[in-house]
Amino acid sequence: MAKTHDPETLNSRRNEICEELASIGDLRPGSLVARYRKCGKPNCHCAKEEGGGHGPSWSLTRKVDGKTVTKIIPPSAVLQTKEQIAEYRRLRDLTGELVEVSEGLCDAMLSADPGAVVDDTGKKGALKRASTRR
Repeated sequence: MAKTHDPETLNSRRNEICEELASIGDLRPGSLVARYRKCGKPNCHCAKEEGGGHGPSWSLTRKVDGKTVTKIIPPSAVLQTKEQIAEYRRLRDLTGELVEVSEGLCDAMLSADPGAVVDDTGKKGALKRASTRR
């Protein structure tokens, strides 16, 4: 993000980010990993030192409630999965930038009009309830 404090520039960037967010496509979090495995047969090419193993076998890993979850991705869906992961990262980057820009915009508005902040601390009984009497 540009380190500007101009409210017009910040507001313009916020609108650009919102437009970009509206264009987000299908997404999914995680990391896509290609794995090469040995089958265990002694005469197979994968058993040799220079034999790379069988594969690639593609798996998507991500955290769910603090635990790593792995999902096997078929070779036909690898490109689509990479695009979905890229969209998720783009969403994460855009939302982070949106928060920064919005915070900068709020700070710029506060410094432009310091009387706009109302301090409600110390008030008691400010909440009025409707009477239940008839």
